[in-house]
Order: sequence, then C-alpha cells, then structure tokens
Amino acid sequence: MSAEPAEPRHAFDESRRLIGANRWYAGPAVTLVPLGPAAADGAAQGRWIAQVVATSAALGWPQPDPRVHLHAQGVILAFAAPAEALFTATEVNEWAWERAVAAHPGHAAEGFDLAQPATDDARDHFRARAEAERSRPLQRLAEAADAHDLPLLIDDDSVSVGEGRGSRVYPRAALPLPLDVPWAALGTCPKVLVTGSNGKTTTTRLIAAIARAAGFVPGLCSTEGLVVGGERIETGDWSGPAGARAVLRHPQVTAAVLETARGGILRRGLAVTQADVAVVTNVSADHLGEHGIDSVEDIAFVKLAVAHALSRPAGRTPGTLVLNGQCDPLLRVAVHLPHSAHATWALFGREHDAPLLVALRRHRGSTCGGRDGRLVLTLDGVEHDLGAIADLPLALGGAAPYNVENLAAAALAAAALRWPLDEVREVLHRFGADPADNPGRLERHDFRGATVLVDYAHNPDGLAQLLGVARALRPEGRLLLLLGQAGNRDDEALAELARVAAVARPDLVVIKELSAMWRGRQRGEVPARLRAGLLAAGLPEARLADGGDEADAAAWLLAESRPGDLLVLPLHTAAGHAALRDRLVLP
Repeated sequence: MSAEPAEPRHAFDESRRLIGANRWYAGPAVTLVPLGPAAADGAAQGRWIAQVVATSAALGWPQPDPRVHLHAQGVILAFAAPAEALFTATEVNEWAWERAVAAHPGHAAEGFDLAQPATDDARDHFRARAEAERSRPLQRLAEAADAHDLPLLIDDDSVSVGEGRGSRVYPRAALPLPLDVPWAALGTCPKVLVTGSNGKTTTTRLIAAIARAAGFVPGLCSTEGLVVGGERIETGDWSGPAGARAVLRHPQVTAAVLETARGGILRRGLAVTQADVAVVTNVSADHLGEHGIDSVEDIAFVKLAVAHALSRPAGRTPGTLVLNGQCDPLLRVAVHLPHSAHATWALFGREHDAPLLVALRRHRGSTCGGRDGRLVLTLDGVEHDLGAIADLPLALGGAAPYNVENLAAAALAAAALRWPLDEVREVLHRFGADPADNPGRLERHDFRGATVLVDYAHNPDGLAQLLGVARALRPEGRLLLLLGQAGNRDDEALAELARVAAVARPDLVVIKELSAMWRGRQRGEVPARLRAGLLAAGLPEARLADGGDEADAAAWLLAESRPGDLLVLPLHTAAGHAALRDRLVLP
C-alpha cells in the first residue's frame, strides 16, 4: 500500500491556510468545509479531532486545539498549525476528515475512498511533506530577525524584514544569509489596523492624514487602493493581507494605516503579528450566511481578531484597542475575548458622556466623543477640546452623526500613538472640505441646481446612515435614489436593504445591476428582489425604474434631476464613479 494519502474526492468544499491571527486563533491555522451527511455527524467530528491531535503530536507540532464550528450553512473544521508547515497542515486536515468520514454509514453514497493508508504510513508521509516544506534559509532568517526584534512578512513569493523605509524584500527562492542582511538599516514603523462594518475607509484616510500632518510618510491600504504619502499608487480592493504587505514593504513609508476587511481575515488571517493600535468602528448585520457568519456577534468575533496583534510579551506595553463604546454587539463580544484583555482599551462614540465612556474615564482610560456640540478627547485624565462639531467638514454641520464617530475614532487612534494634538485638530477641521480628501465617501456635489450625495453605503446600516444625512439636508425638491447590491447577500439582506430605502419615501428609485458582482446569482436576480422588496415595503411601482448597469443608471439619474432635487448615489464600481466624474466634470 502506498504511504501517500488517497486524493479526497467529495469529502470537502474548501481547504484554507490562515497565515496569521484569525477568528479562532492568535496565530496561523487551517480550515476545512466538509460536505455530505457526515459533516453533521458528531461521531465523525470526534474522529477528526482525534486524528488531528494524534497526527500533530506525531509531527512534533504544538497543541492544535481543533475546533468544530457549527453554523446555519454547515460546519467549519479548524486547527492551529505551525506557520512553516501550513501546506502540510491543510493535507493533514483533509486526510483526517477522510479518515473520520470513512466509518460514516453514508460514505459510499458520497464516493469517499475506503482505501485509506495505515496511520503509521500516513504519519511518515506527513513528516516527509513537512520536512520538504520547511525552509532552512527562511528559518535562519526568521531566527535572526527575532534576535534583532524585527518583524518578518512572508508570502508565497517574497520575504521581507523590517517595515516601510526600514525594510528589505527578498525573493523567497533566494534568501540571504543573516550576515548579509543590513540589520543596522532596518527598523519598524507605527502601525494602525482599522476594521468594522462601516466607516473603515473614512477612518483609515483620516488617520493617514493626521500621520502626514505629524511629519510621517503614511502608507494606506483600503478597499479603494494603495496610497503612499498622499499619492495613489494602486486602485482596487487592497484591504486584505496583500495590501498590508504592500504598504509595509514600500521604501518610503514611515507609518502604516491598514484597513483590514472581514473577507481577508476569514480567508487568510492577519498579515501582521503586531500593531500599535487597532480600531473597530462598529459591527452590523452584513455578509450573514458567508464563511460561517450567522449573526452580528459572529461579525464581531471576526473583526476583533485585530486585537491579537496588540498583545506583547511580558514586560512590554500592549497596544491600544480603540472600540466604539456605543456599539452594543461589539462590546458584548469584546468583553468575553481573552485576547482583547491583553490590550489597553480606549472608547469613542457620538456622545462623550455615554455610560461606558464615563466608566472608562473613572479608570483614567482614554475616550473621545461629542459633548454640547463639541468634539472632546480625554487622554490621561485630561480633557482636550478638539473643536465645534459644526466646524468639522465630515460632520456636515451635524447632519452626518456617524462621521462624528469616525472623527472620534481617528483622533483617539492618533492620541494613542502620541501624535501631536495640534495636528489632530488641524486635520479634523479641514478633512472632507475637498471631495478629493475622501473620494467615494459622503461626497457632496452640485449638479445643475441639484445636490448630489455619493457614498459607498454597501449594507442596510450604511444606507440608513446616508439617507439620514439626506433627510437632514433635504431641500424642497425630490429625493432620487440609486439602489443596488452585490449578489453575495442573502434574500433577507436584500429585502432589508429595500425596506431601509422605502422608509425614506424617495420620489424615484433607480435600481441598478452590478454585473461585476453577481457572485453566484443570475443577471437581473438582485434587481428583481430589490424591486419586490420596495413594493412590499409600500413604495408605489410608479416610483421605481430599472437603470441597467451602475454607470448607466447613475448617468440616467443625473439626467432626470431637476434644480432643488437631492440625489443619493451609493456607488460601488469604478465605472459608476467614472460616469459621475464625466457628468459632473470632476478631475
């Protein structure tokens, strides 16, 4: 019999490597999504756990702490694994499940292979695989980097030592000897992780602007691209590990502000092992039904993975976890997570005197929020007035209260890094006055006498906030709304988005198709469900129109506008933004 495990055929859907901290563990791990009736079989799950524990011990790996995550769509099997053996660990995961499921009564119908190798043969096989995967040059470099207290960033092709201006990048296939690395020229830079359901990009941009005002060359990655020193170097979604690595390897960067999205955490884990500050803006019901996410609390567990990067060895000051002190689902999860207890907490909110912010200040904690129309920061027990909220462009004279939260979060993150408060005030008082400061986020334009609001607003909570701004600003004219959604939201989420839109009683809703975001649905399916949801929520059919793809729909809505109208345009594609720029004659 061959010692190599048989190829799995129908036992599982996806098998992933998580390169860093994630929903379940503080470090690297692997996950598996099993298929078939055995997936829900507790006995099969138990056999999988036994196989993983035994095989990890035989390979000399640390305790894998295997976990079976049950959710509405099925099961996820996860265990912690060594960073240098993640490919081998995925094989172990797949093989262990194949072995576990072979004894399930339904295995034959599922096509599972009964000819599994003997356990001893399999362990010999995995030892050989792990040894082949282990890189001696990488191990030597990692040990030397650790001795110099410098971080190592690793991907499939490259390895870098240090961060930003103090980094060097090497091909993984041609790593230097430790004595050939210019250690004296290497160093680290301040790092901020920003995550949450809404407000991530705005908060990331604010913190980067403060960093630049404080004399740093900030590198920023977000869903909108890569920006270094205020100059965009890449467009597209760079909010995952690849974006973080690109910023931290850029030779000009002296401070890193890294938007860290849910998808990247779930699919790959965190790219960084340590950060100085981690911000969680809020959590809301979005992306439910994906990757084992059933509830807002599940979202909070994922987002709070950033707190792992704030832990420090004994004797070192931990990083600062900046949380929305008025987001109950987030806080309910945060107080029960052991890794968040290893960070210094700071809280922000719309109200500086919200109960939890007051309680934290009693223990000399840092907080930031609104009080009597002003933004107030408390740091080390001392209050600092950051100015009238009405004078802060992002707040739109108070019409955008959710941006008060983003302003407070950014100010608190900067304060935690001990960046000068004068620069914090200066940035808060000018950021957002120019649409180029925060493109695609609460942009406000005039178009032939109509007011145009542009935002990302990609979920019901974000749309509700944007429509709240519209209500506060609404002139005498009509309210015109562009509405669409990606296909990876479930039917309930689409209905909720439509309900939120209908509550605003728009005079016209143009329903768009996001052709690049069908994500498993058919053309026309999402617009049809949105239309049905709008009608079910009581909006008359006469107020609905189908606009086609986003760019055409946005252009058509602009063409339909009249002086005095207010147009609300949640835009999600580059083509949609290009159509807007062409019509508004923007740079």
